[in-house]
Amino acid sequence: MVKVKSELLPLPLNRAGVPDTMGVVRPTLTVLPPSREELQQGSATLVCLASGGSPSTWSLGWKVGGSSSSSGVSNSPEVLGSDGRYSWSSTLSLPADQWKKAGSVVCEASLNGQSPVTQPLDPDSCSQ
Repeated sequence: MVKVKSELLPLPLNRAGVPDTMGVVRPTLTVLPPSREELQQGSATLVCLASGGSPSTWSLGWKVGGSSSSSGVSNSPEVLGSDGRYSWSSTLSLPADQWKKAGSVVCEASLNGQSPVTQPLDPDSCSQ
């Protein structure tokens, strides 16, 4: 008889450094486009809502026209729901002309070792 030693993989840690027993749950992303009124004033603010994810270390980012964008980005801290999963949001602010020319804007949730969760928004598909 051959004995095989089983190894437990370490649990991911949440931001407080406590093991996260929920495991990895991919968040659901929703991207809200800028309002028509805001575009008429020359600016565009997009909001990405991430909900139902675990652990808390998922991070949100943006790609504009295929390139990562950190300028004009504001991320909220995570909020723990009663179900033990987390929600976050990220806001991207850019000039209205850059939004209209972008071709595609993508919100991306990433976690080390996981394939990213993405939600694109095409400026042409939004009423202007």
